Amino acid sequence: MSGSRRKFSAQFKAEAVQLVLQSGDPIAQVARDLQINEGTLGNWVARWREENPEPEPELNPMERARLRELEDQNRKLKMENEFLKKAAAFFAQTQQ
Repeated sequence: MSGSRRKFSAQFKAEAVQLVLQSGDPIAQVARDLQINEGTLGNWVARWREENPEPEPELNPMERARLRELEDQNRKLKMENEFLKKAAAFFAQTQQ
């Protein structure tokens, strides 16, 4: 089972990744068209996406207000949870 590994140039890899991203075709299909292993192409695409993350979309005013509301609610619930933990510890000590 001796097989030589194929080596691909950086330009070929970049063009293959762009073909996947721009065509919208599945990685498996593009890999078959290029006669390369789909796992290899998938790794190239994953690496490209890690190195070039898409910017997060800007929140609209309603989403921003909802986020602020949820953050306030989360902060309040954390404080209540801490209080309940302390109260439970206090009552556990007094029961002994």
